[in-house]
Amino acid sequence: MTTTQVTARELGKRSRAAVEAGDRDGWLALFAEDAVVQDPIGPSPFDPEGTGHRGLGAIAKFYDEVVAPSERITFEIERSYLCGDEVADVGIIRTWLAGGRHVAVVRGVYTYRADGNGKLAALRPSGSFDATELVAAEDV
Repeated sequence: MTTTQVTARELGKRSRAAVEAGDRDGWLALFAEDAVVQDPIGPSPFDPEGTGHRGLGAIAKFYDEVVAPSERITFEIERSYLCGDEVADVGIIRTWLAGGRHVAVVRGVYTYRADGNGKLAALRPSGSFDATELVAAEDV
């Protein structure tokens, strides 16, 4: 009997689907106990030290403070490169900010690493705050 390994690409798709659905518990269930979320990679207002949010408690706090307040988040993946236990997805994230009047548009590379046990070990998007476009919601 053969088993099919869940790829980083599939985990990335599940992660994006959970975020789009506002499914906090479903999103958190994708991560290994010691996973890290660095969103974005490096220092940011969400992570001044740039070391990421490590462990389920820190990842849940990140979701509650950064993801949950958004009115809506969508993903448009243009290209995807799977190599071993990692995938690099190139595309656009659109985040409708609280109040729904403005949308932050981030173009970047979104990387996911699987842990070999069907869970995410890491989620590390690269996208610059300086390059984020803020547009009126009616223009999206």
